[in-house]
Amino acid sequence: MIPPIFERLESEVRGYCRSFPTTFTHASGATLRDDRGREYVDFFAGAGALSYGHDAPYLREALIAYLQSGGIVHSLDLHTAAKARFLETLEEVVLKPRGLDMKVMFPGPTGTNAVEAALKLARKVTGRTNVVSFTNGFHGMTLGALAVTGNAGKRAGAGVPLAHGRALPFDGYLGEGVDTLDFFEHLLRDSSSGLDKPAAVILETVQAEGGVNVASVEWLRRLRRITEEHGVLLVVDDIQVGCGRTGPFFSFERTGDVRTGAITPDIITLSKSLSGYGMPFAVTMFRPELDVWSPGEHNGTFRGFNLAMVTATAALDAHWRDDTLTRETARKAELVRARLAKIAAAMGGRVVDQRGLGLIQGLECRPAKLASMVSKAAFERGLVIETAGANDEVVKVLPPLVIDDADLARGLDVLEASFAVAARRLRDDDDDTPALTSDYEPVIHAGASHDEEVRR
Repeated sequence: MIPPIFERLESEVRGYCRSFPTTFTHASGATLRDDRGREYVDFFAGAGALSYGHDAPYLREALIAYLQSGGIVHSLDLHTAAKARFLETLEEVVLKPRGLDMKVMFPGPTGTNAVEAALKLARKVTGRTNVVSFTNGFHGMTLGALAVTGNAGKRAGAGVPLAHGRALPFDGYLGEGVDTLDFFEHLLRDSSSGLDKPAAVILETVQAEGGVNVASVEWLRRLRRITEEHGVLLVVDDIQVGCGRTGPFFSFERTGDVRTGAITPDIITLSKSLSGYGMPFAVTMFRPELDVWSPGEHNGTFRGFNLAMVTATAALDAHWRDDTLTRETARKAELVRARLAKIAAAMGGRVVDQRGLGLIQGLECRPAKLASMVSKAAFERGLVIETAGANDEVVKVLPPLVIDDADLARGLDVLEASFAVAARRLRDDDDDTPALTSDYEPVIHAGASHDEEVRR
């Protein structure tokens, strides 16, 4: 039962709860439980904020120990032992092994805070105002971040004109065989193009909310060469696809060893899974020579959330001192990719693309409404999974990186069954909808959550 207080008192702006209409009470690892005792496999992972799963015991223990010790919780930007430990661990475990020389800024607790700080710094450093972003990009819900976000609905929510941003086509936006950077480079070289020389280019190397769109390695390398040639700063927004989501800690590491000069961003934003425990925490990192801030020039009350620093340190210690998590993510990614390929083949023309990297993968559906129908059918059968893309046309698989094989298989079983159910419902609603591949019947492994409902 959903308590009536939500309908009576909470704003209509609430969103995810409409897709997943129940009252959750507990969570552990890759599963959620509601007030009726129903268990759900989580392929949503807090929109990417729970890469290490729900309520990881080692993170909870670190948090409780810190609280019981009387450690400071709120500190603005005061020096604290928790902050020192986080910075030392970040440098030792993440930055130095990757040859990254970066200063670290605590801009506020959320991803959009990190993006706003990045944009503000780029403009301050260069003295220029324009920022180039890309179609289908998503960077946050505050005004500066919205100005470099593609989604029209989110942009319209600002209620004011969004200035000083210019969207250009992302890799693949104009179809196969078209290098969209030809257009960008031509604009920069033509003084009559109408494109004011930008302070920065901001991008996600894998567009998560925009539909799981993956930029190729070649495209990313060329973008870096173009920005360097024209003195434009490169901002990589790794808020959703960093912290191991694509395999390596940073999503841009797939372009090569950063120590050899392959895609070394000028500015990096991190948040979401950075705290490890689902607590708000964000950093903006940048090359030391860009650190032109005056003391207090950019500040915020909740920059010093020490509890998040404690769990972030514990997460880095647990997962990033070797490549075990990266290798496991790659292994599980292949399991997901194979199952999605099977689903896509069975759906005929209803799945028009399969894409993704690491443990962010998706299937693009046609018609677009099929994706939401799949999400609904999955929830009914014990799987929480969201949609993405301009028209919510992509079913997005985003489980915790630490999900065990049994839960991963169980969730994929439910997803496969849900595609079949949603396709039948769509066929019943529209006689013109293409039929499923002949005799397609998804297999549900024994022990799957809500067995009887999954089979319906």
